[in-house]
Amino acid sequence: MTPETWMNIAGGVFIALGAAFGLVAAIGLIRLPDALNRLHAAAKPQSFGIVVVCIGLGLILRDNGAWMMLTLVAGMQLVTATTASQMMARSAYRTKQYREDLQLVDDGLAETEESDQRGL
Repeated sequence: MTPETWMNIAGGVFIALGAAFGLVAAIGLIRLPDALNRLHAAAKPQSFGIVVVCIGLGLILRDNGAWMMLTLVAGMQLVTATTASQMMARSAYRTKQYREDLQLVDDGLAETEESDQRGL
């Protein structure tokens, strides 16, 4: 087999793996019990999945312009998804939109009260 064929096969495997991570993220959004757990499922496997899909597409397309665009897409996804997830988790925590019985330790309580006093 030629190197192009191997790169196409590897690209297909990467795309399938990334799609599987996206599926895991979608199932996690439906199955997990509260907002904080759902945000974790939305940010972590979905972000990794899009990076793996971009690698697979880069292997299949084999074009410098495509690699640059896919790198930009993956980088923006990593920056925006994790930041948005953290902000939504903080908002859910501050408004008590989570199940307290699932929390073993509440490390954020003192920080939240302190920032409330400062008006943040």
